[in-house]
Amino acid sequence: MAWKIPLSDIAMGSEEDEAVRDVLQSRWLSMGPVTKEFETAFARYLGVKHAFAVSNGTAALHIAHAVFGIGAGDEVITPSLTFVATANSVLYCGARPVFADIGGVDDLNVSWEEIEGKISEKTRAITVVHYGGYACDMRPIMEIARDHDLRVVEDTAHAVGATCGGQMCGAIGDIGCFSFFANKNLATGEGGMIVTDDDLLAEKIQTMRSHGMTTLTWDRHRGHSSSYDVVDLGYNYRMCEIPSALGIVQLRRLEQNNERRRRIAARYWKALDGIEHITCPFTGRESGESSCHIFPVILSADLVRGDLQAALKERGIQTSVHYPPVHLFTYYQRLFGDTRGSLPKTEFIGEHEMTLPLYPGMTDDDVEYICTAIEEAVPG
Repeated sequence: MAWKIPLSDIAMGSEEDEAVRDVLQSRWLSMGPVTKEFETAFARYLGVKHAFAVSNGTAALHIAHAVFGIGAGDEVITPSLTFVATANSVLYCGARPVFADIGGVDDLNVSWEEIEGKISEKTRAITVVHYGGYACDMRPIMEIARDHDLRVVEDTAHAVGATCGGQMCGAIGDIGCFSFFANKNLATGEGGMIVTDDDLLAEKIQTMRSHGMTTLTWDRHRGHSSSYDVVDLGYNYRMCEIPSALGIVQLRRLEQNNERRRRIAARYWKALDGIEHITCPFTGRESGESSCHIFPVILSADLVRGDLQAALKERGIQTSVHYPPVHLFTYYQRLFGDTRGSLPKTEFIGEHEMTLPLYPGMTDDDVEYICTAIEEAVPG
């Protein structure tokens, strides 16, 4: 159906059109100089030493766990309130994701206390997710990791441009992973980035990204090499030039778009304040630190989420759910048994969270229309 206000929308313009045309006219489409330019610009933006563009955010997560040598018999602590790729990337390595609960209805990020309680002799890493673009409390998480000699992966799919205590999200742990899927704050259709300050990890990432090869097609095209060796098991996780070209333009306007997202979120917080049965998580946080990727609201147990979503749909307003808990999926139940009740806070959010539209092109009138529709649909 044609939504009056969709859940998300892409901010694209003539600069993106021109960037794509330039790539097509260059006649070089696979990973090459434009991708390198994107990587350099992204590393400079985050203030990290190394950035590697990959085919998607899932590929970034897979490589992040693989370069640590995580494998069979190992455990990685991660939230269940996330997109399934976070946990799947651990399974790809033959390891087991161990799910930790969140802070609660006011903080949908994984709790550092819960993380600490899940550590065992098999734990090798902690993978955090900056839910909705709001940073996890990274200081105690990094302290826990140091105390137990664990690696930290930041799943920063929601949080490009977000900060935590003055540091850029994705640049705090050992490795940061980004997604540039079509609904993300920096959108290239498909694509991702993996970043690190560790030189040894960077060398492994670069090799693993492209079949474990010592040279790339672009290197051979320029005459820098005529052959190659394969020195490790690798994958075809390269990013090509067209999404890289889009990424360069999108990165230039990221701060402007994120600021608009913050203003929309602030209007939501103000307009929804006081509506019975509706809780807005992360209220009271410094919104300037968030990338405001999505706008979640938590419904009281007295509301039926499906009924409210249906009422908003009748008004042309698209909504979604972020997220069905990973540990409750059929596949994960088959792997690890019936774990219902093990993460009560996560499971409550999984049943009662509803995501409202949020994107830079929304108008103040759009926000007012949505909030009025909610107020009229929710019983007083």
